[in-house]
Amino acid sequence: MAFAETFKALSDPVRREILQLLKNGKMSAGEIGGHFDMTGATISYHLKILKKADLVWETKVKNFVYYELNTTVVEELLLWLSDLKGENKHEE
Repeated sequence: MAFAETFKALSDPVRREILQLLKNGKMSAGEIGGHFDMTGATISYHLKILKKADLVWETKVKNFVYYELNTTVVEELLLWLSDLKGENKHEE
């Protein structure tokens, strides 16, 4: 996992809110955009950053593009953070 890309993606409150929306399941870009007062181009920019960090997956169905949360990357990040805090200490 590229932590620099992940942390860059997570540094923006709009992108964090998009991830919150996606935890409930797949959404189209239009559905995501309906939750924000910004242009479609701006939503696309945020989704591009999230995709680059592998935090979301993109699926194309006919004329629609759907996004969903990539929980694998989220779990890897949580494990790394737990290890950093010393919560995953192994018994010797």
